[in-house]
Amino acid sequence: MKKVGLIILFVILGIIVLSTFVFLWNKSKPKVTVYEIVTPSIGTIENKTVATGKVEPRDEILIKPQISGIVSEVFKEAGEMIRVGDVIASVKVIPEMGQLNSAESRLRVAGINLQQIETEYARQLELSKKGIISKEEFGASESAYQKAKEEKSNAQDALDIVREGVSKKYARLSNTKIRATISGMILDVPVKVGNSVIQANTFNDGTTIASVANMNDLIFRGNIDETEVGKVKEGTLVTLSIGAFNEQKFKAELEYISPKGLEQNGAVLFEVKAAVKVSDSVFIRAGYSANAEIITGRRADVLTIPESSVEFSNDSAYVYVLKEEKQVQAFDKKYIEIGLSDGIKIEVKEGLTTDIKIRGNAVDSKLKQKK
Repeated sequence: MKKVGLIILFVILGIIVLSTFVFLWNKSKPKVTVYEIVTPSIGTIENKTVATGKVEPRDEILIKPQISGIVSEVFKEAGEMIRVGDVIASVKVIPEMGQLNSAESRLRVAGINLQQIETEYARQLELSKKGIISKEEFGASESAYQKAKEEKSNAQDALDIVREGVSKKYARLSNTKIRATISGMILDVPVKVGNSVIQANTFNDGTTIASVANMNDLIFRGNIDETEVGKVKEGTLVTLSIGAFNEQKFKAELEYISPKGLEQNGAVLFEVKAAVKVSDSVFIRAGYSANAEIITGRRADVLTIPESSVEFSNDSAYVYVLKEEKQVQAFDKKYIEIGLSDGIKIEVKEGLTTDIKIRGNAVDSKLKQKK
């Protein structure tokens, strides 16, 4: 039994020693790296930058009242189309007590004055018929009578304006009717019946009754980083991606780049605007968030290779060209002149042709990336 145990022990030790020897021998062998072989091809390279922002009307007009008071009726709702002059709401005037009292007093004084002058005018008229007074005296009396009538009419109009906001004479020009100043779509009506509103003045912008805009004239308004703003120009075509429309793309034309940047969260951003081109079959609502892809550089029909196959040393770029297709890959270093890059492909200006094969990524590392 002891002999059998010793034999088993020696066998196990032998296996362990042999396994260790094989492991160390395999580890000491040089590792052969196999590379992917890449062939240059003719293609197009576009360099893009992305601006984030939103789509909105070019001009959004705020309709404000020309008189202070309380909203008595609202005739329109958000989303309705209106034309210039359409009534959006009406305002009931709440008169100021001091002005009301002054206007009523003025009307009473004008009435008393008219009554006195009217009596005098009637007397002068009888005397004129009898030829007792001259035409000049009668003319002066008649003129004073007409002035007194006009003064009472003006006093009545002033009282109506203070009390109702408009006189009977100019009822069609009433400030109590809030009318649209442009044609378009109502985007918002922030007031309700019963709300107090004030007119625009030196100290206040006034209460907004409604906001109106032409939804057929839209712009993209966004921001672009300072590192990219020097690469874009007015007139450049822009591709818009609007979140509400999934994969649908819209065309736009860059028409404004702000001359002044604003710092936001440590980065300097410049505002850009682009005119959006929308077909009649698509309705874009104001305020949709969007991303604008702006082409900063484009090269068509140029020789391209994967940027991952290019290596850099100081200001030079080079690739490894395949010598011969043998069991073991062999490469020669070759310097090239590069151009525009989109982060995946890069333009080769000089140094390569389409019949040259170059070294790409290592196959092992590529498999690891896939995992």
